[in-house]
Amino acid sequence: MNPQLSVNDNEFLRQFESEIEGELAKIEYSQQDRKIFLTKLEMSDSLKEKGYLEPFIESVLDLIKEREIRVMPTSPAVAKFMRKHRRKYKDMLPVGINI
Repeated sequence: MNPQLSVNDNEFLRQFESEIEGELAKIEYSQQDRKIFLTKLEMSDSLKEKGYLEPFIESVLDLIKEREIRVMPTSPAVAKFMRKHRRKYKDMLPVGINI
């Protein structure tokens, strides 16, 4: 499986999107100042079962990291991923925020 998925930032709909096996996976967001709130993750169960969830979240976080924006993971799935990979992503959280 391709660990680095192609992710598009659809600014009009305020969501990060990736087409995987003909299906659309997305993370909705809202942005304020230098923070981005990842509010809702949508991915079919079949894609999750095939192991695409973590590579998709990782690709979105890598895209955000390039922009040097702090991340507030309000989506439970994204927060769980960031907790699991705390060492890699802890400096992307706003100061004083722990997950």
